[in-house]
Amino acid sequence: MGMSGGGGGGRAVSEINVTPLVDVMLVLLIIFMVTAPLITQGVDVDLPKTKAESMEGTEKKLVLTLTKEKKIFIGSSEETPIPYEQLEEKLKTNAKLQEERELYLHADRRLEYGFVVDIMAIAKRSGVEKLGMVTDPMDTPAAK
Repeated sequence: MGMSGGGGGGRAVSEINVTPLVDVMLVLLIIFMVTAPLITQGVDVDLPKTKAESMEGTEKKLVLTLTKEKKIFIGSSEETPIPYEQLEEKLKTNAKLQEERELYLHADRRLEYGFVVDIMAIAKRSGVEKLGMVTDPMDTPAAK
């Protein structure tokens, strides 16, 4: 009788109790299920509407325009978009840009952040030292 009691006790020690492990895993699973959508869904940010006075002579500056369709235009030559792969080469061979080392970025607010950052990195590699951002002026009731 004492022998079987000892055996039962030994069996309980040798078996792994998985209940706490399952509890911990379920809690972790719930945490990940709740946080994953929060991580992946981006925050909807509108372009800042600025009240700053428009820069003098902006039309004389070189402006890189990015449309919501991810089409790229340099300056006023807005008839043919530049392929993404050729952008760095086009910027490096642009005489005005290489002389002034200055570029203004006019990006559609619906573009994903990563794409705009990539374009900024290409501009820096192309020799741009001053990179400005062009924003849309605020819609004011007194606007003429």
